[in-house]
Amino acid sequence: MATTTHHEVVIVGGGTAGISVAARLRRRVDDVAVIEPSDRHYYQPLWTLVGGGCAKAATTERSEASVMPRGVTWLRDAADGFDPDNNVVHTAAGQTIGYDALVVCPGIQLDWDRIPGVADTLGERGVSSNYTYELAPKTWDFIRTTRSGTAVFTMPSGPIKCGGAPQKIAYLACDYWRSEGVLDDIDVHLVVPTPRIFGVPVFADALDEVVADYGLTLHTGAELTSLDPDGRKATFSSVADDGDSFSLPYDVLHVVPHQSAPDWVKQSPLSTGDATGYVEVDKHTHQHVRYPNVFALGDAGSTPNSKTGAAVRKQAPVVTANVLSQLEGRELTASYNGYGSCPLVTSRSHMLLAEFDYSLEPTPSIPFIDTTKPRRDMWYLKKYGLPFLYWNLMLKGRA
Repeated sequence: MATTTHHEVVIVGGGTAGISVAARLRRRVDDVAVIEPSDRHYYQPLWTLVGGGCAKAATTERSEASVMPRGVTWLRDAADGFDPDNNVVHTAAGQTIGYDALVVCPGIQLDWDRIPGVADTLGERGVSSNYTYELAPKTWDFIRTTRSGTAVFTMPSGPIKCGGAPQKIAYLACDYWRSEGVLDDIDVHLVVPTPRIFGVPVFADALDEVVADYGLTLHTGAELTSLDPDGRKATFSSVADDGDSFSLPYDVLHVVPHQSAPDWVKQSPLSTGDATGYVEVDKHTHQHVRYPNVFALGDAGSTPNSKTGAAVRKQAPVVTANVLSQLEGRELTASYNGYGSCPLVTSRSHMLLAEFDYSLEPTPSIPFIDTTKPRRDMWYLKKYGLPFLYWNLMLKGRA
């Protein structure tokens, strides 16, 4: 098969995962290419603080050119198909790009249309989401102008990026309303599909106290299934087959969409073949289960970890080492243990740091302090420390 161009390593996606791996690989591989159509790069974890009125959206955005590692070929195009039997990637502009090794990390797709009534209402009539750059400031507009009524915060079933984000914005909103003296006039509901507020008991216990302190009504085992924007009513269904449905009125509603691999990835030979369609890889080596010169990491990979930037930070060196081993014909020895981290802001000045691995056991990385409880010093880590780490170390392959 004729190719438009060929590179030793091709990386699909110039987000957190793609840039981190490209920076690391470029030290050992002369010919690395990144396929990425966007000219903007975002630090998405800060969008929660934007929606909570604690940061400006502009601080989360930089040019893609400014983060692209020196010496890496940037192919400003969108990948739209894989042919792993012939070692090529197809693009929207009609290119056929050959590779010796392929790293797949195109990010995750926001499936807004899966909840009727949501897509056409976003950014209007009190409905918003912190899951896009454009909408996060709208969330803050709705929160700061709400003085009474009902506020509802939702979370969908299935894997999503930053699983703590749906509840973090609820806490930021409640803390703001309390500071304004109006929290008692607002009926606040948080609806999650899980049995508890968090999957690791020690963190769930701490968050139960936060929920109680704010007087939040917590609904577990349910998710948003439809929206009536004219009647300002949200309908929720139990995630259990025999569960009941219920409805809530709202004056402000924060929606988190269902998420999955991009549609073109789902339809590819690399997919798991199920509804999520993630790239099917070994959860420790990140090597594809059928194509040994293909690897995946980040949100579009099938590894059953929390989909966070912290997970990517631990996955990137593993993928880099194993790609090099594959290129050199050596056994793959680098292994990822499922580490994930969720910085859970519980107010506009406090945060607890949830760290855990595949075993769902706490794996604290900061010595001498208890990060399982909300702390003021952890807030500074979230607002200042982690963004610095991201832009200056992680994207340069140094952390």
